[in-house]
Amino acid sequence: MFDFPERYRVPFDGSFKLNKAQTAEEHHKTEEELEDQLKKLVKKIDKLQQVLYAEDRHALLLVFQAMDAAGKDSTIRAILKGVNPAGCQVFSFKEPSAEELDHDFLWRTARCLPERGRIGVFNRSYYEEVLVVRVHPEYLAGQNLPRHDNLEDLWEERYTSIRDHEKHLARNGTVILKFWLNVSKAEQKNRFLSRLDEPDKNWKFSAGDVIERQHWDAYMQAYETAVQTTSSHYAPWYAIPADDKAYMRVAVAETIVNTLEALQLAYPKVPPAEQAKLTEARRVLEAEGKT
Repeated sequence: MFDFPERYRVPFDGSFKLNKAQTAEEHHKTEEELEDQLKKLVKKIDKLQQVLYAEDRHALLLVFQAMDAAGKDSTIRAILKGVNPAGCQVFSFKEPSAEELDHDFLWRTARCLPERGRIGVFNRSYYEEVLVVRVHPEYLAGQNLPRHDNLEDLWEERYTSIRDHEKHLARNGTVILKFWLNVSKAEQKNRFLSRLDEPDKNWKFSAGDVIERQHWDAYMQAYETAVQTTSSHYAPWYAIPADDKAYMRVAVAETIVNTLEALQLAYPKVPPAEQAKLTEARRVLEAEGKT
């Protein structure tokens, strides 16, 4: 096993720098070995989720952010394949609706938070408001804010709101893991070309993807600041190398397993009064057919 949580966890002291975040990791595992490891980790996630549900004290929120073609969708599918669907909730957040724009920027995701006992997944999230909106501040016009004359103050206020929001969730039993799938610009180009080359993948490509790619540097600066400013012990960021999808998925899955195991989850113990009822139920069942 790798030591992913320690290796890729973003520091909580604001020292994170983009140029130190890897997009690829040297390792000696074959793709088949990584896939086998992932299957074992997914089985563990499934078992841990069952205890999470039975204990009913915590929820797990997984937040995924990345540039286009980094592998968010496929990673979410891979780590939840085999996990009880009743124990998971996945929400994707794209362009906000008119109703969502008439609320504060945390409203649409707050409605989708997982209840205790479940694993909730955000494919993109409230972080879009300090990522894509920061790169494209013209989007603020549609939000009808009471003021946004000083954008630097606005971003700082949103970072504060995010930190406070996450702290509130953590205090109330939601365990938060945030994954930035860090793909390189060169690898994104290769994946875009693959989508163009393969007819079955054409639907995944949009001309807008190339336009957004032209803002790469601005996005990287926005990611660095957001991740640097909002990684905390109660809601840590993990900067996961994303150029190797098989490795990336194992890194994400192992981080989830380690986090759930650290909760020391346990099935509830039946109180003595209820235990007596169970004993009586056994007696009645075993007595069937004996008379």
